[in-house]
Amino acid sequence: MSTSDPVVLEWVNAALAGDQDAFAELVYAHQDAVYNLCYRMLYDSAEAEDASQEAFLRAYLNLARYDSARSFKTWVLSIASNHCIDRLRRRRMKWLSIDDPLPNLTLREDEPEPEDVTIFNERSRAIQGLLHQLPPDYRAAVVLRYWYDYSYVEIADILDTTESAIKSRLFRARQMLADKIDTVDAPGALTPLLENA
Repeated sequence: MSTSDPVVLEWVNAALAGDQDAFAELVYAHQDAVYNLCYRMLYDSAEAEDASQEAFLRAYLNLARYDSARSFKTWVLSIASNHCIDRLRRRRMKWLSIDDPLPNLTLREDEPEPEDVTIFNERSRAIQGLLHQLPPDYRAAVVLRYWYDYSYVEIADILDTTESAIKSRLFRARQMLADKIDTVDAPGALTPLLENA
């Protein structure tokens, strides 16, 4: 498992010594990754902001427990994902809006054609809708694997479980998604999720 870089460790040590500016640097360096994870799990920008703030608050309150042999980013994403899973469990029966598009998914720099935008938005909504139907633990594993490209070992570390449990969750999640894919009007949109990784 990778360790935090020396600059991050300096910020951690300074924050532990009471330097709030050092902790602000940690937040600044990791806020995008934490927010993106929260957004993809919760599908609501305001709730993702809340969850991100809560994750950093928990990181601050538990900074003395941080193990410098572990990547700080992995540690803070672990806090964020566990917090999001708790939120999802608390609101299990409540349906979320999937109207907001996923940010930063397009790779094209030129202006897309209106038809391309429509197809992209339909696929984004289809993917969000399918992911929303997964249990929170499975959703977290899928997001960490296919949006963040973490290895099984890293996902197991983040979600505090075993590598075999992660492989099992991803396999079952792919099965669940494959069973539902026929109802999605976006063929091919989920191909990377359904392939054996």
